[in-house]
Amino acid sequence: MSISETATGTNRVATERRGHILLIRMLRPDKRNAVDAAMTAGLDAALNELDDDPDLWCGVLAGDATAFCAGTDLAAGSGGPTERGGNYGVVRRDRRTPLIAAVEGMAYGGGFEIVLACDMVVAGRAARFGLPEVARGLVANCGALFRTPRPLPLNVAKQMVTTGQPLGAERAHALGLVNDLVEPGEAETAAIALAEQVCANAPVAVAASLRALDQIVSEPDDRGWAATDEASAAIADTADRQEGIDAFLEKRPPNWTNT
Repeated sequence: MSISETATGTNRVATERRGHILLIRMLRPDKRNAVDAAMTAGLDAALNELDDDPDLWCGVLAGDATAFCAGTDLAAGSGGPTERGGNYGVVRRDRRTPLIAAVEGMAYGGGFEIVLACDMVVAGRAARFGLPEVARGLVANCGALFRTPRPLPLNVAKQMVTTGQPLGAERAHALGLVNDLVEPGEAETAAIALAEQVCANAPVAVAASLRALDQIVSEPDDRGWAATDEASAAIADTADRQEGIDAFLEKRPPNWTNT
């Protein structure tokens, strides 16, 4: 077993090899693993390693016991999209290797969009999935607008997008978003066990099967990204967008003006 830090000098992301599995941990607990530029770089490097090393057959992406990821760091920003991974180094990546999200605590905003970019989800019973962007005058711009209705019913996806209210892990499991539901604190261990099941099979066959599934499911992605860009442009210069961000940073209720 070997451990290596992948982020550049800031230790935002750590990787740990367990046989043919690469465990990737986000390491910013004081900010609920909110993504800044350094974490984006670390996630990009870790996922490049996962895809480029033929001895790695499955990946597990985890946060810590209290949070998977709170999304973009609104104060610092998440940095620019990476060449291979897009935003966060994750959400527009053309992966060949299965990736399992191990979710404890919150997966909000971009954190939920990172979950949606994974292939399977293991969650502790206390986990929560949410898209609070509208509460901050923003839109979810990293895939949630077209990926949320894939594992979830359309009406539930609309509720998440328009209310900003989170979905609990037990309901998410019942609706099909979560593959395996476990006791709090056991998501990472259970995700590694699921990864071991994947790795018991021929890696070439797994990769080919995953690629075929992704090609079928992701056919509408170009239209989805175009619609997301249109939604982002619609709120880009609005007063409510700035008010939502200011209110969040100042820890006060927003004063919406619908302008």
